[in-house]
Amino acid sequence: MNRRTLIKGIAVFSSLGISSFSLYKWFSLSAKPDHNSLHEMQGLIADLAEVIIPGTHTPGAKDAKVDVFIVDMIESCTDIKTQNNFIYGLNELKSYTLNTYNTSFSNCSIEDKTAILKHFEKKSVYHYNILNKIDRKFLGKPFFVKLKELTVEGYCISQVGATQGLDYDYIPHNYLACIPLTKHQRSWATK
Repeated sequence: MNRRTLIKGIAVFSSLGISSFSLYKWFSLSAKPDHNSLHEMQGLIADLAEVIIPGTHTPGAKDAKVDVFIVDMIESCTDIKTQNNFIYGLNELKSYTLNTYNTSFSNCSIEDKTAILKHFEKKSVYHYNILNKIDRKFLGKPFFVKLKELTVEGYCISQVGATQGLDYDYIPHNYLACIPLTKHQRSWATK
């Protein structure tokens, strides 16, 4: 057999394999998402959000009921590919936690929970920004990116987060374009 034909055959075979896997992934992400499983995993979502914004001297994500916000946003205001990515990511996180730590995410220590989230954060972002843009364009936002985004957004717009977690000026009496923060002051809830 000629070396060139062998190399061409390997290149064609590998490109067919990669393209068929990409098509399978694209079609599976374009399928109708299972919203029932999303509601079943709302407790897991609450635990994940609490790791991202824990309760300290200010209320955490569970106190702000960020999990309800995340489920509503995923269900109502997110494209189908990102919805499927989110549901697949939750299932993958459950199986990864069970395989690695032999327990559910809720029963892990805070160090283990943080390590799990760091693992999924590292897995969801490429080193080159152009690859992130291409991935998000064709396959939707990754699970961890969407989780973190919605957790922060849900916390900051909740009443508990805006009034107790951030400084909130209920009725601003005059407009000051730039106000320096005093020592130990929380950031402003309104920008």
